Amino acid sequence: MLDIIFMALESIMLNKVRSFLTMLGVMIGVASVILLVSLGEGTREYVSRELMGIGTNLLVITPGKTETTGHAPPQSSTSRKLTYDDTMHLKRNAFTLKDVAPIVIGTAKVKYGNRSRNVLTLGITNSFQDVRNLHVEIGSFVSDEDVEFHRKVAVIGRTVKKELFEDENPLGKMVWLSGVKYRIVGIMEKKGVSFGFDIDDLVFIPLKSAQDLFDTDRMTEILAEAINAETVETAKEEIIQILKKRHDNKEDFSVVTQASLLSALNTILKVLTYVIGAIAGISLVVGGIGIMNIMLVSVQERTKEIGIRKAIGAQNSDILKQFLFESTIISSFGGIIGIMSGAGIAYAIPVFFPVVPVKVSLWSVILAFSFSAAVGIFFGAFPAQKAAKLDPVEALRYE
Repeated sequence: MLDIIFMALESIMLNKVRSFLTMLGVMIGVASVILLVSLGEGTREYVSRELMGIGTNLLVITPGKTETTGHAPPQSSTSRKLTYDDTMHLKRNAFTLKDVAPIVIGTAKVKYGNRSRNVLTLGITNSFQDVRNLHVEIGSFVSDEDVEFHRKVAVIGRTVKKELFEDENPLGKMVWLSGVKYRIVGIMEKKGVSFGFDIDDLVFIPLKSAQDLFDTDRMTEILAEAINAETVETAKEEIIQILKKRHDNKEDFSVVTQASLLSALNTILKVLTYVIGAIAGISLVVGGIGIMNIMLVSVQERTKEIGIRKAIGAQNSDILKQFLFESTIISSFGGIIGIMSGAGIAYAIPVFFPVVPVKVSLWSVILAFSFSAAVGIFFGAFPAQKAAKLDPVEALRYE
């Protein structure tokens, strides 16, 4: 057996350039699989991390409920709005909720001195900090008294601070929000970009002040935090029952849990990872066809050699093994180099592009290498069988 392996290696080394070019198809295929699957896995991990970072055991309540009845297309029911009273009712009566945070969202033109910019402005209550896991770093956050008395105070994100104030301390300064004066009382901790959105480019004001500013009595959404992970589904059912009683027994709102959102996104991303991995795997098949082509040429070139080996006692199985080993070694070496190249590129990407999430997973490495070895065996089998079945007399006469 060792003699056959050494003969296969010797044959490969005698044709270094041709062997390398044959490996190249497998190398590119394996590297593509590793790289693309790493991007898909990295994206899944990034999405999970970002979703968990927005708060734990989170539930999001939004107005409107998509319903399907009969054979008609789905219709969205928005007959009832979410109100501040709904929030307070949940806070008082939902025993599975740790806290509730109503939100009003709008865009306001923020101006300080001769500088101004349009900024997403959130009307919130004090509970928003803990529920959404966004905390003030300097100064103070919006208090419950600020909400109740419609006070004109604001807490700004780091991007807003940098764009409007540069190195100046903004605490206590007055800014204009859509023509209304607000006093800055706090600066949020730096959070950076999440899902392509700059969380630091926000302004937070008391909820009722936001309702006055945007002339609305509706809540854009209500965030709720369950007591723990085990009570999330129970909390969802409790929210539905409480709000249905307040909304004339109509479920004209939607409650989405953090876990269900994460599960849906993970499923989509997992399918995408498998699809792009399979597409990359096509290049492995192309590489396998290249191996078959070269091995058939090799059989033809070495016909006389095969005849001599059979004449001095080599069995058909010996010839079969030699050519099969050659194709498998070429494919396996191509796979190893492809793994090193793909993993190397994957690890290098965050160095040059820090925003691109990458994760090299062990299962993708094992799968890619196994597939590359299988390609060598599968596409090398036909040339090996052809070589083994050659008639020794005819092979010796071949020129």
